[in-house]
Amino acid sequence: MTVKKTQNENSATLCVEGRLDTMTSPDLEKEILALPENTNELTIDFSKLEYISSAGLRVLLSAHKNFSKKGGMCITNVSETILDIFEVTGFKDILTIK
Repeated sequence: MTVKKTQNENSATLCVEGRLDTMTSPDLEKEILALPENTNELTIDFSKLEYISSAGLRVLLSAHKNFSKKGGMCITNVSETILDIFEVTGFKDILTIK
């Protein structure tokens, strides 16, 4: 998995590519935790994400909780496969998906 970060004044975009699973989810979590304190909005681009496991879902839930206290978090460019996982797990009702 690779993560490409774009940082603006108060917002950040993380483009996630590959597989978000038990082995790689700590890397995404580190990227999110390393964002500057003044980052109020987070966008996570899943256009190149192939797979997400429960470990990846946990990282998303944690980030969602943190950013819901600020400006918010959204997930963009979600494939049908990942969207199916969000639907089955109930994450589609929790996360903001664009």
